[in-house]
Amino acid sequence: MAKAMKAADDLYIIRDTYFPENPDEKISRLQAESDLALKLLDSIPLEQRKLPMQRATYEYLRGKILDVFPDYRKEAEDHLSKAVKLNPSLADAWLCLGNSIWKKGDLPSAKNCFTLALSKGPNKKILCQLSMLERRMAQGKDLCSVIFFLFLAMVTLYLVIGSSRGADNQAEIVEESIKHAKEAVILDVKDGNSWYNLGNAWLTCFFVTRAWDHHKLLQSLKAYQNAEKDESMNSNPDLYFNCATVNKYLENYERALSGFEAAASRDPSLNSTEEVRKIVNLLDKLETLLKGQTKAKRLNSLASSLSPVNLNPSYRKASIDSLSEGLNKKVAIVGKVLFFVKNESVAPLYYVVCDSNQISFVLSVYGMRDDAIKEGDQLTLLDPNYRDVNFYWKGKPYRFKSVRVDFLEQVLVNGKAPSSLQAVRTSIYAQHKP
Repeated sequence: MAKAMKAADDLYIIRDTYFPENPDEKISRLQAESDLALKLLDSIPLEQRKLPMQRATYEYLRGKILDVFPDYRKEAEDHLSKAVKLNPSLADAWLCLGNSIWKKGDLPSAKNCFTLALSKGPNKKILCQLSMLERRMAQGKDLCSVIFFLFLAMVTLYLVIGSSRGADNQAEIVEESIKHAKEAVILDVKDGNSWYNLGNAWLTCFFVTRAWDHHKLLQSLKAYQNAEKDESMNSNPDLYFNCATVNKYLENYERALSGFEAAASRDPSLNSTEEVRKIVNLLDKLETLLKGQTKAKRLNSLASSLSPVNLNPSYRKASIDSLSEGLNKKVAIVGKVLFFVKNESVAPLYYVVCDSNQISFVLSVYGMRDDAIKEGDQLTLLDPNYRDVNFYWKGKPYRFKSVRVDFLEQVLVNGKAPSSLQAVRTSIYAQHKP
């Protein structure tokens, strides 16, 4: 049995580390290796797999080998079901059964399997799977019919617009996901996969909660950085992809671009190259618009048209060039919207704004509908988060002033607070990639 068990484990190493340019090559290799593993398993003499415990291990290994593929296979589920009936204490069989059931879309039953597996004792691998499943469940029943390609070590993040309905329940489930991810880390603080899973949990939390709290992004980034300390994670393209995603939303553009390129070099089938293209296109567009708004007459006209704003006495009015790097508490900037910058990402929204000193800057806004702010509107930005963007990419310099606002309450449009109807929430779900 030991040789068959090693063959099954080796099969999953291929699944988690082999990323050819053509995904079909991976499936072909998995098929060939799984056939060899099954032959090795079947070569075990019958007398060595007669007893219930022996039979349970045989059924478990057969189901695990068959379940290595991204699609649901009933034969794998059947063998794994037999294994847990013969030996209910076989925790890894419960884990594999949960993974198999997850593929066919029965998430509650999959969670039940993971919970039963945990009842056999603490296990970081099971905790990570439970955490992943809970993040998937947080998306609600409307997405449960999505075909879920279950390559467990690969989690590519996709954004979809969602309504606020059920947001509280979603947030609670994601908090459970974070809790289980933390428990996995506590069991082994040096395990990169556990840190990676925790990073994914914090990143998901950033999107499914009602507020775009960038503190969650920083928590996610910290977890990914801890994951990178584990050399075994160097071959995981999604660690680089997801870390780049965090850096993109933190507007660490250079790190984001480098991260997406690193992900692309490890798995060419990821859409990392497309992400690089989108960021570069956005940066080029911002640069073009900023350079085109340097005419003194136009800027002077816009600055002089700014209306007085009644601010809370605790706030101090300032111009863009007086801001400090990072969060500027109790500070307000007043400016005029020059352009709404169309881009290919769901969030944030980008604008080019001119302040009272005729200085143009880039504004990124989270959590608002794209019709809430229009060109020509006067904006008052409260507690702005300032960043001086200055870096080179492929020999081209990018330099501009940038302000980010994370919450609806931080913006006044033409002196008025936006309606709650102008709020929008972006949900995130994990699509396991074949």
